[in-house]
Amino acid sequence: MVATIIDGKAFAATVRGKVAGHVARLKADHGIIPGLAVVLVGEDPASQVYVRSKGKMTVEVGMNSYEHKLEADTSEADLLALIDQLNTDPEVHGILVQLPLPGHLNEALVINAIDPAKDVDGFHISNVGLLATGQKAMVPCTPLGCLMMLRDHLGSLSGLNAVVIGRSNIVGKPMAQLLLGDSCTVTIAHSRTKDILAVSRRADIVVAAVGRPQMVTGDWIKPGATVIDVGINRIDAPEKGEGKTRLVGDCDFDSCAEVAGAITPVPGGVGPMTIACLLANTVTACSRAHGLAEPEGLTA
Repeated sequence: MVATIIDGKAFAATVRGKVAGHVARLKADHGIIPGLAVVLVGEDPASQVYVRSKGKMTVEVGMNSYEHKLEADTSEADLLALIDQLNTDPEVHGILVQLPLPGHLNEALVINAIDPAKDVDGFHISNVGLLATGQKAMVPCTPLGCLMMLRDHLGSLSGLNAVVIGRSNIVGKPMAQLLLGDSCTVTIAHSRTKDILAVSRRADIVVAAVGRPQMVTGDWIKPGATVIDVGINRIDAPEKGEGKTRLVGDCDFDSCAEVAGAITPVPGGVGPMTIACLLANTVTACSRAHGLAEPEGLTA
């Protein structure tokens, strides 16, 4: 068996196209332009690249982008004051504080200072609770992207056995909640799970989000299962030359692809969907703020 490759780049482009279409309708019919504010504290190189990419794509789909770059030694009081300002700004519909924050700042305090209706990362405790109880919430971007790809590839997920490997608050737990919402039978596996290989091998859907390079191998996969690899890990690549590295997922792609029915690659799988779903969440937040119809196919 040779697995179908789920092309995250192509799917993300489709999602961005849907976002752009809804933004155009908001402008034409209601004179509204969705706005996304991104706050970056410090000069972490990876975060800077990510923020630039977010800003570029925000503008490309027709939304307003507001970037706030603060010094690494910014006080917690000043950061909270900026968030309070953005919470009350009617031109801002989505707020994202880029993580990680410098060590002197309390991430939980900062995240929970964001208006839950503008929390396009879906990390606020109110959104976590709403998702867990099956109510309308802002959903974390990466799990939302995974759900969109699964629905697109499999259609109805009802009755399927799903295993989520990893129990993080950012991916594992919300992913499990979303799969439950689509009537899957869900198991969360983690470092203390007994016979994790056997648990994984029973699944029709495997979502690997554990942060360990190439941990999941082909013998973990039920023949024909759909594998969503959330991991992004950089490992040594001596075949490319001394000191060179390459990106791999939490799955050993080659061995898993020999068994699975479909699989996401790394890079080019889940990664592109994260920013696409951030844009989707922003246009959803804007629509909700104005009491307008939410964009079809862009929510959980």
